[in-house]
Amino acid sequence: MSTSAPAKVPAPEQPGDRPAYGALDRYFKISERGSTLSREIRGGFATFFAMAYIIVLNPIILSSAKDMYGHQLDYGQLVTATAVTAAFTTLLMGVIGNVPIALAAGLGVNTVVALQLAPRMSWPDAMGMVVLAGLVVMLLVATGLRERVMNAVPLGLRKGISIGIGLFIMLIGLVDSGFVSRIPDAAHTTVPLQLGTDGHLNGWPILVFVLGALLTLALIVRKVPGAILISIVAMTVLAMIINAVAHVPSWGLTTPKWPGNPVASPDFGLIGKVSLFGGFSEVGALTGILFVFTVLLSCFFDAMGTIMGVSDEAKLTDAEGNMPGINKVLFVDGIAVAAGGASSSSATTCFVESTAGVGEGARTGFANIITGGLFAVALFLTPVATMVPSQAATPALLAVGFLILSNSVKEIDWADYTIAIPAFVTMMMMPFTYSITNGIGMGFITFVVLRLAAGRGREIPVAMYVVAAVFGFYYLMPALGLT
Repeated sequence: MSTSAPAKVPAPEQPGDRPAYGALDRYFKISERGSTLSREIRGGFATFFAMAYIIVLNPIILSSAKDMYGHQLDYGQLVTATAVTAAFTTLLMGVIGNVPIALAAGLGVNTVVALQLAPRMSWPDAMGMVVLAGLVVMLLVATGLRERVMNAVPLGLRKGISIGIGLFIMLIGLVDSGFVSRIPDAAHTTVPLQLGTDGHLNGWPILVFVLGALLTLALIVRKVPGAILISIVAMTVLAMIINAVAHVPSWGLTTPKWPGNPVASPDFGLIGKVSLFGGFSEVGALTGILFVFTVLLSCFFDAMGTIMGVSDEAKLTDAEGNMPGINKVLFVDGIAVAAGGASSSSATTCFVESTAGVGEGARTGFANIITGGLFAVALFLTPVATMVPSQAATPALLAVGFLILSNSVKEIDWADYTIAIPAFVTMMMMPFTYSITNGIGMGFITFVVLRLAAGRGREIPVAMYVVAAVFGFYYLMPALGLT
């Protein structure tokens, strides 16, 4: 008679929860990270829909500016450059970095390129400086300095960065949907934002957003798989019906209407139109270096904050808050910055909207394969890819913002003011200055000052001293006449 224990009968698998076996699963570690192929696919779609607006918005920002010779970039060529660079860098991050972090032309950086660099030089010169910033980022990764900076950030401050990103993307969702809007300067008021466009919620687009937000949250409460993606699709269909019946005058950047001609021919005319060092002859060595420094600082810390926030939400970090294999992710980000300049679409960086895919359960780079593939398809189907109105996609940002806050806020040591106050400054400054970089910079400076004030200077990593000093110089540049 055998004395061995009876074999355990495995629990029956639920539909959609079966792990992806084989080479695909082993390479992307899908089941190892507790994900499934269906979750990765849903996450890839959700991320794409949450950030597809960049295909329209980036060309609008860049094509509206002129260089010192009065030249403007072609809108159609910018659409192609934006989509192809997003596709390439997102796929690269998925294959090499194996994280669900999509990339595209960075908002904020493109404004710096359009309004600060281009008016002082030609467009190829301006984009050359973006390429140089990307090369410097890659050099910092290769020497280990970028990872050292990230690892020097205390855990409590990392959680503050995650929370700040959560609040920031919630504000992005509210603003992009039109639920809140900026009060014009002509109103002579110190109140910066208001409900709707006139203090009230008016119009069909706002109704779509409100219904989408309620639907997304209700599905999340019910733990429905694909909650975010279901809401985006449902609200897009509703918006198309409303637009067809009510003939809404404006939905913002994108109109929920099936295009008469869904196919668009890509124009690659801007790819490679770069002059690496031409800008220095126009503005001089010192100003040129400061321009590169400005782009570098924004790209470096925007990506750092996004990587920390997304990886933390996706449970890809260890007990100390570090992410294994971070150097691969950081190096791809450096490549992305340079690739954005080389394509004339401005610096490409990690997108915080990737949290929409993480909210759907994405945990690996396979989600990026889906998102990058959709950007590649958008090269030829841009009218279709950009018909999802922001009012249908932005409810996802509210939901994910809540999830980030709920997961991170309890992990900050609020009794230690030298951590709690810098974390608070970080999380508040990101939405209030509309910048991840500003939130990180002000938080780092506050951390160093408060630790020194408390007589705990020896507890401050050297890298934090250096970064705080760099940010201090950055903020003093206008006063020093260096901008």
